[in-house]
Amino acid sequence: MRRLPPLTALEAFVQVARLGSVKAAAEELALSTPALSRRVQALERFIGRPLFDRKHQALEINADGQRLLDDIAPALDSLNQALENIQSGGNQLRLRLAVMPLFATQRLFPHLGALRQRHPQLHIDIETTPYAVARLGEGLDAAIVLAKDIDPALYAHELDQDEVYLIGRKALLDGPQGLTSPQELANHTLLLHRDMALSFDAWKEAVGLPDLQPLAIDNYDSGQLMLEAAAQGLGIAVMHASHFNESGDSRLVRLFPDTRVESPYRYYFVCRPRALQTRAVRIFRDWLISADI
Repeated sequence: MRRLPPLTALEAFVQVARLGSVKAAAEELALSTPALSRRVQALERFIGRPLFDRKHQALEINADGQRLLDDIAPALDSLNQALENIQSGGNQLRLRLAVMPLFATQRLFPHLGALRQRHPQLHIDIETTPYAVARLGEGLDAAIVLAKDIDPALYAHELDQDEVYLIGRKALLDGPQGLTSPQELANHTLLLHRDMALSFDAWKEAVGLPDLQPLAIDNYDSGQLMLEAAAQGLGIAVMHASHFNESGDSRLVRLFPDTRVESPYRYYFVCRPRALQTRAVRIFRDWLISADI
């Protein structure tokens, strides 16, 4: 049998290839950047050819690297699943799911009890990684993501269509200085989620003010923190209608309620097509759709 390279080197290569960043891959594997780079270099020495094109501080996977990734990623995923099966004694089904925290708390977790009753053998490992799509098939079986569109190479099921709301604390409407027209947003700070960067542009176009510039834009990676920041008067959150409605926060109001703006973003359930061959993914996908989460 031909000698194989260290599994740690293969794992490092796949993470860098999936995430497109040595730094991000090092964080996922809890390694220093130099240590991860050494593992990738060791694999390249073993193979006898480079797997990435090195451009300044960046790595870009080349044709040989892509071919290797396509061949070994499914094998590593199967190996990981085999280890999980033997550790559980074959009595459990396990799903490794990435989900955005706000979707999880508002829409997913309230229904997971019903899923557990229906499929007690299904257990779910949940992550909130920002690299969910890149890690599908390597560390993750499926993900629920917020996006404008999805890579056609992936399986995707659209979970909703929503509107863009401007959400602020009630005091913004009080008194003679209360907010009454969109033009007055020039005097306010807006809060934008990094996964909904174009949502305010869509709102401005809908109200006929494409050149409107707020006082400032503060960027967040947490919808929960955006809602709390808006409630504390730190800015006006640009979010989905469901985020506002599900929050039930009496401190918050929807601003300009007569304005209807369809969001360019959707929540999707996504996975690699081959993942649908596993029972855990199929059970969760079918339940998610039937329960209309």
